[in-house]
Amino acid sequence: MPATKPPKSDGRETRAVSLGLEVRAAAVDGDARTASGYAALFNSETDIGGYWRETIAPGAFTKSLAERDVVALHSHDSGRVVGRKDAGTLTLREDSKGLAFENELPDTSDGRDLAVQIDRGDIPGMSFGFVTRKQEWDETVDPPHRTIIEADLYEITYTAFPAYPDTTVGLRSLEHVRNERDGTCNACLVTRNAQRRARLEQIERNIR
Repeated sequence: MPATKPPKSDGRETRAVSLGLEVRAAAVDGDARTASGYAALFNSETDIGGYWRETIAPGAFTKSLAERDVVALHSHDSGRVVGRKDAGTLTLREDSKGLAFENELPDTSDGRDLAVQIDRGDIPGMSFGFVTRKQEWDETVDPPHRTIIEADLYEITYTAFPAYPDTTVGLRSLEHVRNERDGTCNACLVTRNAQRRARLEQIERNIR
């Protein structure tokens, strides 16, 4: 992994969207540029490396957008910030289609280059980094289907390669669901045993 990439915290995943980006000049200042497009799509089934298929439910980012700051990066590089929600240079909103964004590009080499690269089609899409908070798995289909119901959004990223998503965290999640169903998850067994003990203690107290 390149040194410029910050290490992902436990549970962090990334996904990509290639839907065409736009850059427009500001009406007042022709030198100012704003990039816009979609960082994520709702109800759009995506194949995740053949391991499972996935959709993001509408409203998945609502809570996160109300509570968290989000940055716009170039190529997942935390040293190349080109917008920030809390600074007012990055606007994010959910609509019926997905997670839309508008990013006032800075007057920096990255900002100016991005405006040109998006216009030329060299930067064809976006990636976004998130942590899943609520999800559902359907294993009645093959491959399994995952629905992301709620997620914390950390970043959106301009990327030249909006193609292959991370799978490690999702695979751990699927394994956990299967283990819990099969009764082989140690943490789940500990939790269930604690719940049983609590119920037995409650029954004993009621008998006394």
